[in-house]
This record gives sequence, structure tokens and C-alpha cells, in this order.
Amino acid sequence: MASAFVVVEKFRNKVSQLLENDSVPQDLREELEEIVENESPTKLSFKTARKLKKYLQDNDHPFYLHQLLEDSTLFLPEVVKPPRNPELVARLEKIKAKLANEEYNRMTRNVNAQEMSRNGGLAEIGREVRSVKAAVVTVFNFLVTIVATFACSYMGSQYLFTETTSRVIAAVIAASVVGLAELYVLVRTMEGELGEP
Repeated sequence: MASAFVVVEKFRNKVSQLLENDSVPQDLREELEEIVENESPTKLSFKTARKLKKYLQDNDHPFYLHQLLEDSTLFLPEVVKPPRNPELVARLEKIKAKLANEEYNRMTRNVNAQEMSRNGGLAEIGREVRSVKAAVVTVFNFLVTIVATFACSYMGSQYLFTETTSRVIAAVIAASVVGLAELYVLVRTMEGELGEP
């Protein structure tokens, strides 16, 4: 926390003019003379600054304290951190390790290594790939059946209808009926695989 100002040459010049006046109190004069005599940047304590301000106000001087301290800066002493207690640091490290271990155990409490080794691995991946492959083949087969039905109905309806619009409508109706039948069979098959009646 700041407790003083670091004053420079401008402050010294104005204060030396002020000290030429005999009305400056003796204790303030001694403190200011000590600051003026020192060539390097020196510190002006807040206590001395308050005395100087009171003196300037009481005697109606043409300049104010803030004009004297115009080029000055606050003196901020460097804060020295006390060394950390090694016992405390060791205890903190133990507590951190214990908390990390508890967090790890909390995250992995529902993981069973024996179950993973029994069901996991390449065999499980192979089953999943086969399942995905079967689903893809089923969807592909469904789409091919609908497209083939549409094509056959469109081509076959040329013997019944002469207009293209009528042929397309007949093909869409036939493809829809076959698609619904395929969907029904697909759902029943999936229910059977899942074990539902």
C-alpha cells in the first residue's frame, strides 16, 4: 500500500522557494529541507504532505499541493511474499492426490474390467459390423424392390393406358402397395429378432 510520494526536481524547486519564507513551521521546515537537499528522487511521506497542504491552505499561498506534486509518483513498496511452509505444501499435495483419486474412482465405479474383456474386443466389433451390414442390406433390398416394382408397373401399364399420367399413377400405386407389404414383413422380422411376439 502506498505511503509516500516519490518527488522530483520540480517539487524541490518550488519547495525551496517556499522555504525562503520564514513563516514555515520548524518541524515542517526540517522535513522539507531534508527532501530538498537530497539530489536523487526522494520520498515525501503522506504525513509530511498533509502538513504541507495545511500550511499552504492556512497561509493562502498562490499554489496548491497538487501543483507541487504534479510530476511526482506514488511510492509503492514491493510486497515480499513469505516463504511457504513445506509441511503445508506436503499436506496440500496429499489432499489434492486424494481428491483426484476419489474423482477417478467416482468416474469409473460403473466400469467392470472383467465384463469388458469378456464382451469387448474384436468379437464385439465383428458382431456390430455384421449387424450394421445386415441393416444396410435390408434397406437396400427394400429400396430396390420399390424401384423395380415402379419400373415394372410403368412398363406393363402401357398395354392398359395410353396417357403417361395414368401410367405413372398406376406405377406409384403398385410401388406403394409393394412398399407397405415389404415394410410389414420387415417389421415382423425385426420383432422376431428382438424376441417380441
